[in-house]
Amino acid sequence: MKFSVPAMSCGHCAATIEKVVKTVDATASVACDIESNLVEVGTCAEQKTIVEAITKAGYEIHVLAEAG
Repeated sequence: MKFSVPAMSCGHCAATIEKVVKTVDATASVACDIESNLVEVGTCAEQKTIVEAITKAGYEIHVLAEAG
């Protein structure tokens, strides 16, 4: 899954996003690129659940690539 997170502007933001994704799936892989505001998540969890977790953490998120 690939997402754009426009408000992700620093390492703290990236760490927060990684933390909330791992509350949904502790084994998820999370790669945050702060410069391009992109987040790539490797998980067995449903995309909707990941989006909800990041949104609840206070970040606007846009889906760039569907799971699958």
